[in-house]
Amino acid sequence: MKPNTLTPPHPPDFPITTVMQIVSEAMHAFRQPLIDQMGHTQQTPFRILVATILSLRTKDTLTAVVAPRLFTVADTPTTILALGDERLAELIYPVGFYRTKARSIIQICSILLDRYDGAVPADLDALLELPGVGRKTANLVMTAGFGLPGICVDIHVHRICNRWGYVSTKNPDATEQVLRAQLPPRYWIPINNLLVTLGQHICHPTSPHCRICPLTAYCARVGVTRSR
Repeated sequence: MKPNTLTPPHPPDFPITTVMQIVSEAMHAFRQPLIDQMGHTQQTPFRILVATILSLRTKDTLTAVVAPRLFTVADTPTTILALGDERLAELIYPVGFYRTKARSIIQICSILLDRYDGAVPADLDALLELPGVGRKTANLVMTAGFGLPGICVDIHVHRICNRWGYVSTKNPDATEQVLRAQLPPRYWIPINNLLVTLGQHICHPTSPHCRICPLTAYCARVGVTRSR
């Protein structure tokens, strides 16, 4: 019988509980990712959804300026839809792919009004049906917007879990599926915040700061050819 590739066995030599405890304590010293900051300030799921779309391929420092600027003008499907593509594009400039994102957000607002009475659905599959919404965005809305179970895997989570040797996957979607099978549920929501923070400040894509990383004793450094 062939093994089930979707539910690989938990790596017996990787102490995920210890690692998550260490990174949780260490990351308090660093600035938290923007969406996680929003999740702690009573933001609506709609704001979380729009801000997450704006943040794609855009630095947090820029999104932190653009998102509030937009929300002071419009922060509901009805008010954003009334802006139209061109005005919305002006308000969210210069985030990456701002015109494409403006069109997607307008389409999303129309769908939310037509199908969900203007509310963001608290359902992963329904979120994935929205234009421009992938698994990362959908999971982040579920976790940061609704506080519901989900694993948001962006490039930082994908890279670091593979670098640790905790998973061996080719892309973030595959990493999410493996983590759903082997990551203890209590870490599903916090793993994105913790590893994005770790990835932004220490575990960089190239030349990570291994000398100051609190996890050097546990990291297999898979794929690391240069470090500081």
